[in-house]
Amino acid sequence: MIISQQLLSVNGLSYTIRSAMEADAQQLSDLRLQIDGETENLDRERGEAFIDGQGFERIINTDAESSRNLFLVAVVQDRIVGFSRCAGVYLNRFAHKVEFGVCVLQEFWGYGIGKNLLQESVAWADSNHITKMTLNVMETNEKAIELYKRFGFEVEGILRNDKVLSDGNYYNTIIMGRFKNDRRVT
Repeated sequence: MIISQQLLSVNGLSYTIRSAMEADAQQLSDLRLQIDGETENLDRERGEAFIDGQGFERIINTDAESSRNLFLVAVVQDRIVGFSRCAGVYLNRFAHKVEFGVCVLQEFWGYGIGKNLLQESVAWADSNHITKMTLNVMETNEKAIELYKRFGFEVEGILRNDKVLSDGNYYNTIIMGRFKNDRRVT
């Protein structure tokens, strides 16, 4: 799905949040590779599950045509510095939900880019009959967990010893969910 472009300014940095376009594909491939090498908060190490420009073109085109998917980019002076994606499932029993993921270049942390990508995604989900958003987050990523909670996400479960990081230690993954209008099944 395509959304309207948003122009934002946070802490002196101006940037745009918009839907990904086919022309972004190579930049997104390079960006993802860089971000995967900057933090251990994501699932991949640098170079793992690599997606080239053509792979991103396919994802962007699929998402643009789908009412269940949303692919957003954050752009500073024609440079993509972050992106997020909501991916839905087409099985009827899961058609009410999407999975959210986000990443931002480390040099652009602190400018609300992740927060604004999340805010746009939540607004899109709420206005498109999506009643549940889910995400996974590392237990050590406390800033992200607090951000998600501010947007109504709750801890739904913990995958114990789910990841092994470069220090050789095991870490938990927290599964979080957000329900539109707090439609929880008890």
